[in-house]
Amino acid sequence: MTKLTLNISGMTCGHCVASVSRTLKSIAGVTVDEVKLGSATVEFDEAKTTAAALSKAVTDEGYPVIGTH
Repeated sequence: MTKLTLNISGMTCGHCVASVSRTLKSIAGVTVDEVKLGSATVEFDEAKTTAAALSKAVTDEGYPVIGTH
């Protein structure tokens, strides 16, 4: 499992946090550690998904990913 923190723009409320959390949880191989305003920390199985795929899913949900670490 690989740990990743996504820095996310545009999150302003609890609905945003819930939306990003739901999106990340729907991806196979992902365990969500924490989602808060401006970031999400996850662990993911590199055999099932990639950091780029996680960033794209969050961006597609309407919250641009502005960096990862």
